[in-house]
Amino acid sequence: DMKTDLNLLLECLKYQMDCPLSQKEALITIYSICQQNSEASEYFREIGGLMFISDLAKSSAHCIVKEAALFTLGIIIESNVYCQQTLCTSALFEDLILFLIKKDSGVNLKRMSVYVILVLVSNNKNGQTCVRDTGCISLLLQLFRTTLSTSEKNLSDETSDPCYQLWCSVCSTLCACVNNPQNEDNQNICCSVFPYAKEWLESCTEPEIVRPICSFLGLTVANNSYVQKYFASIGGLDTLAKVLLELMHDSCLSHSSMKLAVVVTKTLDACIANNSAMGVVLAKYHTVSELLKLLSNETLSTGEKISIILTIGHLTEVCEENQCELLQNNGLPLMIQVLTESQDEELIKAATFVLQNCKQMTEQLSLKLCDKSLNVNNAEDLDVQVRKRCLQDYWKKAKEILHRINSIEKQHDEERVQGEIFVDESSVANSEALKSHEVKPVDPKKYTEGTQKVVFCPQLTSKLNNQVLAPSVTSAPPKNETVNAMDAASTRQTEQRSIPCSVTELQTDSVPQTHNVNGKTACGKSRSDGLYFLVTFFLPHLGQHSFCSEKTERIKSTSAISSSHKMADLRCLGCTAGGLSLNSKTFTKMLQRCLHRCEHHRVILEAEERYRGELRRVAAGNNNRSAAHQSM
Repeated sequence: DMKTDLNLLLECLKYQMDCPLSQKEALITIYSICQQNSEASEYFREIGGLMFISDLAKSSAHCIVKEAALFTLGIIIESNVYCQQTLCTSALFEDLILFLIKKDSGVNLKRMSVYVILVLVSNNKNGQTCVRDTGCISLLLQLFRTTLSTSEKNLSDETSDPCYQLWCSVCSTLCACVNNPQNEDNQNICCSVFPYAKEWLESCTEPEIVRPICSFLGLTVANNSYVQKYFASIGGLDTLAKVLLELMHDSCLSHSSMKLAVVVTKTLDACIANNSAMGVVLAKYHTVSELLKLLSNETLSTGEKISIILTIGHLTEVCEENQCELLQNNGLPLMIQVLTESQDEELIKAATFVLQNCKQMTEQLSLKLCDKSLNVNNAEDLDVQVRKRCLQDYWKKAKEILHRINSIEKQHDEERVQGEIFVDESSVANSEALKSHEVKPVDPKKYTEGTQKVVFCPQLTSKLNNQVLAPSVTSAPPKNETVNAMDAASTRQTEQRSIPCSVTELQTDSVPQTHNVNGKTACGKSRSDGLYFLVTFFLPHLGQHSFCSEKTERIKSTSAISSSHKMADLRCLGCTAGGLSLNSKTFTKMLQRCLHRCEHHRVILEAEERYRGELRRVAAGNNNRSAAHQSM
């Protein structure tokens, strides 16, 4: 049976010391029995065979016996954890170091020595400590730096190149030294060879080189922020991103390049997993878009898809540029598709991770894109905004006029008889230019009804003291008042040919021009009821009826006082018209013909004249901008 065979083989080794070939054959038979057989390995340890082979590897003068003995030790250690613990001593590591540094040691002997180190440190914290304390890890790093250059020319046939095989064994052993369990001390030591690994990746993208290096890099930086930052500081992330770009270009033609791109992606993910902020370095290489292309490959396994999606998640966790790139390349629909179609829980968790990272960014970008779309589709709104800023200057002037009117009202609580004022031809001409803006009618009710015929455009609304600049009135006017307004407008049509249009004409083309009231445009209505617009424009804090009512009472009071003085021939016509049926048109025209205007009505006409002067300048500027806009 198995135990009898092992006993006989051990005796053969002891009694065939002068026959290296017989010893080699016995060793080969032993490892074939113990390979993946924990019970056989444990029994061989109990009968002293494990320690005898260890001594044989050190004492034999024959290289083939040394190599066979080391290989058999590795097989037995790998098969049984008790054998691993028995041989995990500083003495054995020191013996292995001697095999590696001796000049007469062949490449195969070094490979077998590295293999024993590998199985001693795999899943063994004590072995990781011994490999560091004995300085063995430093020797392995030296082999990593120097061995590969000797086999560079033979990568086309790596299976027959012992130097390349030794280098691959060194890479695997270094991976075991830093991982499972994670050993931060060994990680910090191994990062010293990162510059050499970076140089190899920059000069060669062959799978035989990229795979071992990516495995070593990925495990060395895993869950170690210090090592991750160091790797990024030497340009390691840039190098990996460039390798990924090159492989993605080749993946269109080669299936192996696509698979290798997945390996590089896993390494990238390990390098930024604990420092997601470093993902911004990869934004300039459009890594997210490349990963989305890679994810769309139908030949990927579920594990490979999980690795790619997790990498995208870490790239988009804090980097806004990568988040934007994910949205622009339809990454979110792809993640949603994974959620709805996949049955794998890990894959669903990875896709959910990406969606959660970009949820807030998606909302912000939606608002930005909406604003951008509105600005593109309504380019004329910019002109409106500029004009609104221009109207701010008029608010200051409006406040000044209001202050002056209030001061005059306080000074003239009791109406005085004004002396005769000579009106020259120039003032008459200026008065004719103001006929489109009349003083409010005496009757508040009639004035209120007249104001309902005006339709103001929303672009002229603004805020002063939290009130609307020119409220929009849309109620239909009475029929008789509409006829009066139309008749008055037609009577004064020839007088207004040289007068600029009212403020409603200063609006941009985006304002609808088809809002008519009984055949009259909003512009025409504003022109015919100019004084109402003047008051509501410059005095927005007053109610629509309070101003009219106050002035009506003052006019009636003035009329009464003037009557008591019995000076009808020297009175202001505006003050004596309290009992007449007037509107804004006829009342202003009457005041303009009056040669004895009171101070109250004279101030109103002067304010209207200043306003119309400002209005002409605004209208001229508007015409220039409209002409420039049409030419564009």
